[in-house]
Amino acid sequence: MNAINQIIENASKLNGTIVLPEGMDARVVTAACACVDRKICKPIVLGTKDEVALAEASVGLSMAARGIKVIDYTQGDIKLEQEFLEAWNAKESKKPAEKQRLIDLESAQKTLRTKRIYFGGMMVKLGLADGLVAGSIASTGDMLRAAFHTLGTEKGVKTASSCFIMDLKEPTPAGDSVVAFGDCAVIPDPTSEQLADIAIATARTYRDLTGNEPRVAFLSFSTKGSAGGPLVEKVQKAVEIAAPKFEAAGIKMDGEMQFDAAIVPSVGQLKNPNGQIHGNANVFIFPDLQSGNIGYKIAQRLGGAEAIGPNLQGLAKAMNDLSRGCSAEDIIGTIAVTLLQSQSKKQS
Repeated sequence: MNAINQIIENASKLNGTIVLPEGMDARVVTAACACVDRKICKPIVLGTKDEVALAEASVGLSMAARGIKVIDYTQGDIKLEQEFLEAWNAKESKKPAEKQRLIDLESAQKTLRTKRIYFGGMMVKLGLADGLVAGSIASTGDMLRAAFHTLGTEKGVKTASSCFIMDLKEPTPAGDSVVAFGDCAVIPDPTSEQLADIAIATARTYRDLTGNEPRVAFLSFSTKGSAGGPLVEKVQKAVEIAAPKFEAAGIKMDGEMQFDAAIVPSVGQLKNPNGQIHGNANVFIFPDLQSGNIGYKIAQRLGGAEAIGPNLQGLAKAMNDLSRGCSAEDIIGTIAVTLLQSQSKKQS
């Protein structure tokens, strides 16, 4: 169980830059300093002079001594503000006239000078940083709103979602030590179209972070029509929608299927003899947030797996959310994940 160490090692080779908006948090200061000391990345920290000084004093660290760039977002940046104005209004102009919420420059300035996640998101959008990591203080809702308004979703994907990389205590019967679960944190009840997007994004995330080839299973309480009803039909339709995209990408995918058919080769051969997945899946797509969240916590608490995430995916550029109970070391791991995601987005 050392997936996160491998992720950090791979990320350290990229010489990337990550913006950390929550400079008032001592954990963020500690993580930023550690990233420089361990040569993981070049962090940029957002915060006022007073709040950064207070956070540094509480942990006895100096970012200036390490050459870490600190930006007071409350002072504004006219280029970011103008770009934000244009991006916001371009998106709103596509809506019906009665639903449009167009803004002026003053409103754009107020948003970026009072909402540090938006400021950081615009830095990433304009290429001033490779990615953004926040959420030790901000809520997941705040993070997602900032992501949608500054970065948007990547080409070909309409849905932003999340996945966990599960570093297993024991390998699966097919021999995989690291698997992915999606979506376990963002979309409560995805449509078939959203499930297809989640599957594509989770497969990419798995490959980006592990270097392994994804084999994707759409999970259900039914295997290839063994049960029926709206819940099964939703997953079946998602498989139909996703199939051409997976075929074009050369990624194996199958469903709908029960978890045992997805992870135990003998059961997979029995229940799904003509499918692409015969109990050797390493990417598992849950039909809704309730089952996904329960599933990853069972694997974590009963199975002893380490859950790395949630990792945001489907965004145009790399941005990740932290748990508000995170440690400095958790932040470092998320920074590494974000760097690897940013590298993949540059290449695509």
